[in-house]
Amino acid sequence: MTDIELKLEKLSKSKFRSKFHLSEKDQNYIDNKGLNTIRQHTKDFVIKNLLVKTKKDGKQTPYKGHPVFISQHATGTCCRECLYKWHQIPTDVELNEEQISYIVNVIMTFIKNEI
Repeated sequence: MTDIELKLEKLSKSKFRSKFHLSEKDQNYIDNKGLNTIRQHTKDFVIKNLLVKTKKDGKQTPYKGHPVFISQHATGTCCRECLYKWHQIPTDVELNEEQISYIVNVIMTFIKNEI
């Protein structure tokens, strides 16, 4: 198992995180857009909402409206506090390219596992 798969297995044991799954509508959206587009959406959301910790931290990721949002809650990548708790990414520094790539890969692995 990869580090990401091990992390997702640990997250799946969380009562809160384990309740998030992609709906049929989400899966159809992914099928229609394609994984490359979803990966770009994921990166865009991470950069827009998680690059730095803001006063809005913990409230920036909706619970519905896009498959990536649901996946972020399932994977503990929804806010900077969760990134720290689940992935040990510090809250007080701007995300670098390696961290952004890791977060995108975590989310995309969850999505691929769901579809």
